[in-house]
Amino acid sequence: MNNLETFEKNISLEFKNKELLLLALTHRSYLNEHKDAVENNERLEFLGDAVLELIISNYLFKQYPDRPEGDLTSFRSALVRTDSLAQTARNLGVGKYLRLSKGEEDTGGREKDYLLANTFEAILGAIYLDQGYDISEKFVYKNLVPKLEEIVANRLDIDSKTKIQEVSQSVYKTTPIYEVIEEKGPDHDKIFTVVVKINGKVIGKGVGGSKQKAEEQAATEGIKYIEKESN
Repeated sequence: MNNLETFEKNISLEFKNKELLLLALTHRSYLNEHKDAVENNERLEFLGDAVLELIISNYLFKQYPDRPEGDLTSFRSALVRTDSLAQTARNLGVGKYLRLSKGEEDTGGREKDYLLANTFEAILGAIYLDQGYDISEKFVYKNLVPKLEEIVANRLDIDSKTKIQEVSQSVYKTTPIYEVIEEKGPDHDKIFTVVVKINGKVIGKGVGGSKQKAEEQAATEGIKYIEKESN
């Protein structure tokens, strides 16, 4: 349990039931190589997802009394999306303590966004079961909520693809087109390269582990190009 105790220090919490924390850190691949392990963290992830949504919704409702429901939903979505939760998990050192199969570890499992984000939710589910709502809320307020100020101030909740569509229609009176120009790697670990075009011209390129992520990155580059051209 030494590793668990170190991780508890990282997150500034001491679990009453250490097995809950151990379970939260157990990816389903681990069970393939360790027959003594009978459960993975997916049920805790399910619970943690619901707890997280309630905590963030409650915070936004109280913090932004003049904002409409649409804005609050958008802010919440930006805060709890995969890359945001994954970065928070990295800040807490989650990857180091994950229980994975050798195969999953060899393919970079300790740094995969979706895996880290899911584990963050599982940890929150474990905290809720072990210590209740108030401690869960404090954990989220300390580790995740500080990101909201920048999200709201800079409207980071409006994703790059939505932004570039608005800007493109305003400046060029047309809609951007995305094109996958390369796919590499096995089916379970593909890397996509996508370009975004306006009037047939490439204005941005992105690379990611899914088409959506690659398109988002391409759109971000495309926005920079349009802003530079229009100034």
